[in-house]
This record gives sequence, C-alpha cells and structure tokens, in this order.
Amino acid sequence: MTLRVLVVDDHPLYREGLITAIGAIPGVTVVGEAGSGLDAVDLALRLEPDVVVMDLYMPVLNGVEATRRILAARPGTAILMLTMADSDDSVAAAMRAGARGYLLKGADRAEIVRALETVAAGEVVFGSAVAAHVLAWFAGKGPQPAPFPELTEREREVLDLVARGLTNAAIAARLVVSEKTVRNHVSNVFTKLHVASRAEAVARARDGGLGRDPLG
Repeated sequence: MTLRVLVVDDHPLYREGLITAIGAIPGVTVVGEAGSGLDAVDLALRLEPDVVVMDLYMPVLNGVEATRRILAARPGTAILMLTMADSDDSVAAAMRAGARGYLLKGADRAEIVRALETVAAGEVVFGSAVAAHVLAWFAGKGPQPAPFPELTEREREVLDLVARGLTNAAIAARLVVSEKTVRNHVSNVFTKLHVASRAEAVARARDGGLGRDPLG
C-alpha cells in the first residue's frame, strides 16, 4: 500500500528538499505541503494523510497545537515531528499532544524512512539524538519536563495560578506585580495556547499537570 504523507515546515527551501527526499522513497507519496500549523490542520482534514511530518515551531499555530487539533479530528493520523528543537520540554510537549515520533533535522534518509514506517504502523520512534532524553526520564535521571514550552517561565507560572482559581488581583498580589502586568501575561497565554476563555485555559493547564499541587 502507498503511504500518504503531508509535509509541514515553515521554511520553503527545507520543505522543498524534504518533499523531494520523501517523495523518492518507494511506496510513499507526498499528498500535500503546508507552511504553518493552521494550514497543516486544514490540509490534514481534507487530504487525510497516513502520516504528517510536522515541524515544531511555526507561525500562526505551532506544531504541538496543530498535532493536538489534527488528532482530535482524525485520531488515526500518525504525527512525526521533524524539528531542530531538542529540549526536554519540546519532546515532552510533542508526545503529550499525541505525536508518535520525534526526529531532529539532520536525520538521514534511512532514519526518516524507518520513522515513517514505524509511526504508520502505530508504533513510537525517537531519533538517536532524542532517545537519550526519553530514556533518562524513564530511568528517573533527567529533569521533569515542563509543560507548554511555548510559554515563558513567568507565563507558565501565571497559568498555574489561574488553574488554581486565583483571580488576576490575587495573582498580582502573590507575584508582587501590577494587575495590568498579570492581564498582559494572561492575554499572552491565551494567544499562545489558542484558547478563548479562562475556563479553556484552566482545562488545558490541568491537562498539562498545572494547578494541582498545594500553593506554597
């Protein structure tokens, strides 16, 4: 059977090269390409690819949120992250969103072929440069990855407090900042997480493990 692949990357030259490389693999057809996470969601729903090769950091909508939206509508789609980002937070965020694979850009053709076949078969694969991070987590030797890598440390802290039910005034008092500063942080969080209300933000935060521990 032919494996149908959608390629998503915001760098046109890299995307073109990736399409050429993937398209040359026997039994694989590139059915579409996208330069943003929002376009990726639209094309994934219309073209119904078997695998989406997804970059992580893109304009309009990042790869993590695009992955979450695609899988919410088409849970059988396999998402393979192919990115420059190799931090613990990035890997963890992608896997929480439902990605089945994570490769770093620079992976050779043979590694990409193996990864495509693996995720299409419903299995999980990590590139050699990423596997060490994952093994360290399971062995308890690595740091616990922080959720929502697209947020700054302060934005994540504000989101955690929002998820605990604190008002903007209470958050401002706790962090010793103005309410206006808190409102700006909350607005940035809403934008980056693509949520429209405080309730949505709380739900996303709790899904990511925030807002659960007692306040110190």
